Amino acid sequence: MQTVFKEKTYKNFINNEWVEASSQERIPSINPANKEEIVGYVQSSTKEDLDKAVKAADEAKKAWRKLGQAARGQLLFKAANILEENLDDIAETMTREMGKTLPEAKGETARGVAILRYYASEGMRKEGDVIPSSDKDALMFTKRTPLGVVGVITPWNFPVAIPIWKMAPALVYGNTIVLKPATEGAVTAAKVVECFAKAGLPEGVLNFVTGSGSVIGQALIDHPLLNAITFTGSEQVGKNVAKAATERGIKFQMEMGGKNPVIVAKDANLDLAVEAVISGGFRSSGQKCTASSRVIVEEAVYEEFKEKLVQETKKITVGNGLQDGIWMGPCASESQFNTVKKYIEKGKEEGASLLFGGQELKGEELDNGFYISPAVFDEVTPDMAIAQEEIFGPVIALIKAADFEEAITVANNTKYGLSASIFTTNINNLLEFIDDIEAGLVRINAESAGVELQAPFGGMKSSSTGAREQGEAAKEFFTAIKTVFIKGS
Repeated sequence: MQTVFKEKTYKNFINNEWVEASSQERIPSINPANKEEIVGYVQSSTKEDLDKAVKAADEAKKAWRKLGQAARGQLLFKAANILEENLDDIAETMTREMGKTLPEAKGETARGVAILRYYASEGMRKEGDVIPSSDKDALMFTKRTPLGVVGVITPWNFPVAIPIWKMAPALVYGNTIVLKPATEGAVTAAKVVECFAKAGLPEGVLNFVTGSGSVIGQALIDHPLLNAITFTGSEQVGKNVAKAATERGIKFQMEMGGKNPVIVAKDANLDLAVEAVISGGFRSSGQKCTASSRVIVEEAVYEEFKEKLVQETKKITVGNGLQDGIWMGPCASESQFNTVKKYIEKGKEEGASLLFGGQELKGEELDNGFYISPAVFDEVTPDMAIAQEEIFGPVIALIKAADFEEAITVANNTKYGLSASIFTTNINNLLEFIDDIEAGLVRINAESAGVELQAPFGGMKSSSTGAREQGEAAKEFFTAIKTVFIKGS
């Protein structure tokens, strides 16, 4: 029998109205720190519900575009202020719903506020360029124009930041939106949408529909009125989204994860490297697309680094993220918990040595959560599953490299290319790393996880497809360039 923390039902938001799904069915959102606790219910929507949302966005797109970029920016400023006023409530909801610690949840929500204010300021920035014409009597310039209706599909691991870094630029540049969040983060996403609604967005500009990816996500991608799709999630789903978008001839943007390497050179500051690897690998229980998962260490310092890493990993406190003193929370769901356990067993079967962790945690309140201790593997070879496949959990694979050149080769030996970092005091090493590493985000003497909101974000190879996200780069995806030539009669 499940006990209820907040037995509240969160409805879909369509054409500025909160409405129930036509199925009249709900999906419970379970607290991964206590699976007997329901955070809230969201709608189990149908294609009919999704169709209403897309049509509302399509009907609203002309008036929203004509409102003007400055006015749209002012509405985003209002949404940012409302989000900031509700920061504590939204952060606590995030911790209860997907498990990350409360300080991390507050940091993410604050980042959402900053992203909104950044793009709100775009309302007063240029939207084109004047270009010299070969005709001296003519004026030629470019003008950015919105795409129309944009579908936004977001994951559960950053239920505030990722929806906002997609929605904010889409809106300020004049697009209308249909947001489909992952179910595991849908209650948090609903509270974010409430902030936009209270800011006074016109009818149909932002629509929010929850439900299964196979039903709602697919119906969104296939909808004939959709003009573009931006997606963050698994590689397999992302490839299907890209394929469908290509067949439709609509613009698409995919971010599909990574298997991010950290190189520790023999001249590195090992204490700094250990601190960054632990933060990059185990914060948010390793559930970040930029998380450190492969640590490639030069042989000369391998044993010393390994000993320091294990010692520091043993200090990590695991538990309910709402409690003081807890450094790492649970896996976000039973499904993710089982996936992590599967990979830990796979690592053992393939011959890797589990130095520490990787155990299901039990005892008192841990019994009701999806808790696993952070795992460090030794004797990992580059071809093992734990060195090639994205685990999305608190698992670090240590790989020994004979020298710096071999470390670069091993780091690039993956189909992914999202982020990568190196620890070195040798300027030649870092310059070579910048040039040779196959990753979209390159960090020197810093953890692999993390990107600043004003900087472009995206990867290479199977990690990303389409234009970069965040910063000024977002304009490239959410707008099209119109070239204008004017000559007097």
